[in-house]
This record gives sequence, structure tokens and C-alpha cells, in this order.
Amino acid sequence: MPETITGAEALLKSLVEEGVDLVFGYPGGQILPVYDKLYDYRSSIRHILVRHEQGAIHAAQGFARVTNRPGVVIVTSGPGAANLITGLSDAQMDSTPLVVISGQVGANFLGSDAFQETDVVGITQPITKWALQVRRAVDIPAAVARAFYIASSGRPGPVVLDIARDAQVGEIEWTAYKKLNFIRSYNPRPTVAPADIVKAAGIINAASRPLILAGHGVTISGAETQLAALAEKAGIPVASSLLGLSAMPSGHPMFKGMLGMHGNIGPNYLTNSADVIIAIGLRFDDRITGDTARYAPQAKIIHIDIDSSEFNRNVRVHSAIHGDARDVLMQLIPLIEPASHEGWAAEFDRLNSIEDEKVITPELSHGGPLTMGEVVDCVSRSAADGAILVTDVGQNQMMSARYFRFACPRSIVTSGGLGTMGFGLPASIGAKMGAPDRTVCFFSGDGGFQMTIEELGTIMQYGTPVKMIILNNNFLGNVRQWQELFYGSRFSQTPMVNPDFCMIARAYGIKAEAVADRSGLASAVERMLAHDGPYLLDVSVASEGMVFPMIPAGRCVTDIMLSRTEMFDPGQSHD
Repeated sequence: MPETITGAEALLKSLVEEGVDLVFGYPGGQILPVYDKLYDYRSSIRHILVRHEQGAIHAAQGFARVTNRPGVVIVTSGPGAANLITGLSDAQMDSTPLVVISGQVGANFLGSDAFQETDVVGITQPITKWALQVRRAVDIPAAVARAFYIASSGRPGPVVLDIARDAQVGEIEWTAYKKLNFIRSYNPRPTVAPADIVKAAGIINAASRPLILAGHGVTISGAETQLAALAEKAGIPVASSLLGLSAMPSGHPMFKGMLGMHGNIGPNYLTNSADVIIAIGLRFDDRITGDTARYAPQAKIIHIDIDSSEFNRNVRVHSAIHGDARDVLMQLIPLIEPASHEGWAAEFDRLNSIEDEKVITPELSHGGPLTMGEVVDCVSRSAADGAILVTDVGQNQMMSARYFRFACPRSIVTSGGLGTMGFGLPASIGAKMGAPDRTVCFFSGDGGFQMTIEELGTIMQYGTPVKMIILNNNFLGNVRQWQELFYGSRFSQTPMVNPDFCMIARAYGIKAEAVADRSGLASAVERMLAHDGPYLLDVSVASEGMVFPMIPAGRCVTDIMLSRTEMFDPGQSHD
């Protein structure tokens, strides 16, 4: 005889069947039937009680990014669900798989403006991969199966299940759970057209100055080995987007740096000299391309992506290959002829050496106040191989991405497309819970840290051993930089008066210390990394520090600022 259970229990049994053992959430009135039944499932599903629903969804993002498994969030209706909007939009833009479960008022109250009723599906549909309201208990298992399949297949993304109270308290006869691996009209893993592979191989084999652009799609598909194999076989330099970092180790001889507004000079400048560009899992956003009318004018662009809507969206491509990055590369590599482009690759090194002289060396050996770059460099050199970088957004993010060294895949968790301040602290919690054996180093500015500072309570409750470094310049630093460069140094609402972050951390039982000068930095970093539990370093850095190089918004990728007054000249010497 089938077992008769409530919809709430059916939800939890379905989660267990999907392999879920960790969820992030916050209880409330319209999700209480689920939380009541969760009490019986506490040995199977660990629930992390965050301090704000936004913290829950960013933590789930951090978990998903390091594990390649959907992060799961459970919240109540009304304000609970509405507080997830930023995280849903962030996950959608950064292709992060999430399954969000929100409670909802009873079906008979829908449309009556009942207490805490919110049109969750209507609000979230534009910023999710799929959203569904469930009104009957019998529909819950199938809805969960569909949600996990959609969230994790193809181009991943967030899904929302808004479950009415009727469905939670109603009863169903539980039968064997059926995972989903097919939906009619949904083709998440398209068959790669052989003709497209042959065409791309011909273009690559004829190239004189090829360049690989590695995006987040490389990591999502697990194509890191294939990326390296293609680069090594054909002698092709590799550059990555922000989210593509760690797809190739920082020290790999073919890796030439990061693309984008604050990326490395070599790959940015030489984009416009390449005759072939192979873009893998990369969406050509404006921070990568700058002025699209002047982007890669000499290049034949091969675009490999699982989302065909990205083809020709921002730049015209000569060869579009619709498919999973790993599948495509495995078919492409055998058709590639071994080659060496030593002179071309050396040009990247030459231009990057100018960056070393003009930007990096001054940043890391500055005689004045501590700089963000030297703090990140110190932490990265001291942390164990395999450390995960988590960042907030702003100058701290760009400096962390530039100076942190990556030894293995899935080593960066940051908000790319949406640029969400407050992302980093909860995301670091989720990252550490998803990868408990890896060191998690979280860098934040003083502004972003205060946006979700309440999640120190989550760290306290669960003893999550995150290493937190505040790069404290008493400014909203990135906005201040733009105000100085483009708005006549009119610092409107960017100076900050900050609290004593160490005192706040200690109130949560977290060890903390302040670092005010260079002489104390290295020893403080060693103490932080050696400590078994969570640790916070509040590091005072130059209040008017800048992130260079910089390509001003809307400019050509070759228009690179080295300082407030100097533009990059590819012919300048670097004796």
C-alpha cells in the first residue's frame, strides 16, 4: 500500500531523492508546514538559518558555484520571497543553478491581498529560468523533479517553486520518485553539428594570431582539461573573463590574463590584433568588448555556447557552434593541427611586462599606505593551493581577481553580470559549506561588507571557518574612482564613516584584528590562515587607491589607462 503523506513531507522526500543534504532558509508563516516536517528530516537535510533571505540566496549561489550542484533556498511568502529578487537576478545573469522554494497563502486567498500574499511567480518570471506556482499536494514531486532538471541542465539558472499552503498541508499517496531527464520542446544539450566543427577547425588551422577567450561556460561544462589541450596542441594564448578565472591555472604558460575593463593589458590590447578568436562559454558583455564597433576588427570569431541566443547578440560571429563546451572541444581537438605561435604568444608577455613595470610593481611595492593589491597578493601567496577566492563587488573585486592566484578549477565565486554589493559574505559561507576541505578567502570593501553584515550571525551559529579580509578605505571605492576620473572629483555620497569592524566581529565570537601598516600585514595573514575558525582582518588601505589598468566604459579595448594621466603605448620601453 502506498504511504499517505502531506505535501510538505512530499517536498522534503523529493529533495532527498534529488540528493539535497543542505538548504539555506528562513522560516515564516506560509512555509511553516514545511518547516514543521523539516524537524523530522533534520538527520537527512541540514538547514542553515541565515539572518536575512538575501543571505540565503547568495549563500546558495556560493554553494552551487563550488559544487556544481543546485543551491536550495526555502523561505516564506511576501517579504521572504521578495527579499530573494536580487539573488535571483544575480543567479540568472551568472548562470548559477538554484532551486528556490517559497511558501504562499492558501489558494482560496490568492488575489485577495491576504496577509503577506505576493505574486511571486509574476515577479520572478523575468529573472528566472522557470517559475511555477503549485496549488495541489499531488503536483509537488513532479514539480520538484522538473525544477532540478531545468535548473541544472543546459545553461544553468535559478528556478522558483511557489507552493500554496493548500499543497503543503494536503495529502498524497507517495509512490516512487521519478527524476526527470526529458521535457518535450526543451533541448538543454543540443547535438553538435559536425559541419560546424569542421568549419571551425579549418579557421583555427589557418590562423596566424589566434586567441582563446574562456568564459564561465568552460567551468560549468567541466571543460578545463579540454581547454588546456586545445591551447597546448595549437599553441593558442588563453585569456579569461572574470567568471572564467580558474578554468586554467594562473601559472599555465598559455594563460595570458583576464579580459575586461580592469583586465590585463596583453589580452585586452591584442584582441584587436587577433585574426581568429575562439570564444568558449562567453557572452561578450560590454565590460569585455568596450566599443563593439571597434572590437576585434581583424578577427574571425568562433563562438561556442550552449545558449544559442548569445550568438550575434553583441558581436558578429563567423562560426557559431551550438553545444556544450566540453562536447564541442572533444570533437574539435582531433581536427586541430599541432602548431606553435611563439612570436604571437611572446607579444602577450611583452605587453604584460609593461603592465608589470607600470602598474603591478608600483602597486605591490608602494612606499605609502597599504594598497589593495599587495594585501591580496600577500594572502594569495600564503594560502594553500586550492584556496577559493570569494569577493564582494567594487575595487576589492577587481584587485582580488587581478592578484589572486588560481591553482585548480572552481576557485572563484563573485558576482559578475549584476555586480551585487553584499554578495560576498553570504556567498563565502555557502562556498565553505560546499567545499569544507578548501580554504575560503573572502575579500570585501567596507561598503559591501555592511550590506549583509548580519550574516556574521550565521558564521557564529555554525562556526563556519571563513577567512574575511576587509579592504577598508572609508570610501565606496569604485564609485569614488569614477567620480575622480569622470566627474571632476566631486565625491558625492561616497566617503564613509565606518564602525569598528573588529569589535562587531568579536561580539559574534569571531577572532578579529586590525592591520594599519605594512609591517604587520604578513604576520596577521599567517595568524588568520593558521586559525581553525572564522577570522576577520580589517586592513586599512589607501583611501584614494585606484584600479589600473582601466578601459573607460564605451571605449575601444586598446584605449587603456595606466594611471590618472598616462595612456598605454604598446611601443614604450620597459627596461
